[in-house]
Amino acid sequence: MYKLFFNLVFRWMDPEKAHHLAFRWIRLAAATPVLRTYVTAVLAPRYKELRTEALGLRMHGPFGLAAGFDKNAVAIDGMAMLGFDHIEIGTVTGLAQPGNPKKRLFRLLPDRALINRMGFNNEGSAAVAQRLAERRPVFKPVVGVNIGKTKVVPESEAVDDYVTSAERLARHADYLVVNVSSPNTPGLRNLQATESLRPLLSAVREAADRTVTDRRVPLLVKIAPDLADEDVDAVADLAVELGLDGIIATNTTIAREGLRSAADLAAETGGLSGAPLKERSLEVLRRLYDRVGDRVTLVGVGGIENAEDAWQRILAGATLIQGYSAFIYQGPFWSRSIHKGLAARLATSPYATLADAVGADTRDRARKQAAA
Repeated sequence: MYKLFFNLVFRWMDPEKAHHLAFRWIRLAAATPVLRTYVTAVLAPRYKELRTEALGLRMHGPFGLAAGFDKNAVAIDGMAMLGFDHIEIGTVTGLAQPGNPKKRLFRLLPDRALINRMGFNNEGSAAVAQRLAERRPVFKPVVGVNIGKTKVVPESEAVDDYVTSAERLARHADYLVVNVSSPNTPGLRNLQATESLRPLLSAVREAADRTVTDRRVPLLVKIAPDLADEDVDAVADLAVELGLDGIIATNTTIAREGLRSAADLAAETGGLSGAPLKERSLEVLRRLYDRVGDRVTLVGVGGIENAEDAWQRILAGATLIQGYSAFIYQGPFWSRSIHKGLAARLATSPYATLADAVGADTRDRARKQAAA
């Protein structure tokens, strides 16, 4: 039914306007007691075999909403109602900013993909922190907060900008993510170089620790799929060195190889997400797991469309998985389908628990290579 609605309505609307319309519907449903109870029962069934512990947190399952959908923390209950086990809000910047000029979001229908150059449009860390502080939750999913650099802040002052956001938001976050991998903020990806990333992550870690003294707020970094393999290794080694809690692999890509959409549309600047990202994101995840094993929690995101994609990320080394783009194309039953499919695959696998499956394929590959 959703695919019919998408083809009749959403596909003809400006993607950003369609996003805001769907967003309003989700928020309205979550604010209506009887309706949200019914929607939750239908779309968010729980499978006890999928219960997940990661980052010192307990979740109903491993599947979460990636950053970018709920930038300002206004629909956490709504997305939990739709079955997401954790919701990552943001990206939030130190200062409020409107983002890049419109039009800035594009659908690539033949590729089941999106291109966005939103530019971290958000209300700023002070406003988002206040909203989180005043939140009276109906649902209590794990809430991650993704922070990035304000566009007008020069690269030389980036650390202070991230620290400001961390100080404001850490107490309201179940985990924090340092985003240095969006292609839509000039100079941001330069911060992925270890000589820049080390002081940045160290400063954010210190800010979270002095702001929140009664618990440890897990800290993760989100990296780009466009990093060279040796740079992926360097980030992995740095994560272990600094005692980082997790790595999210991966953000959007600037690559455009193999797209079937019209050339002028595919050539739009911005980050490409969705199905074309699947292979590279999986490669990066496997490489990270080879490097860090279970010392760092890995979150797989990028090109996940169905339960099989999610299962492959778990086998590759992801304890948690996230999605966003496929939600646009598949609609409100997407999370339900992922959970049902994961439970079925676990039941027919040789693994007693989901945790046992994490990294199994990557470990097998390494053993076969060593024996060859």
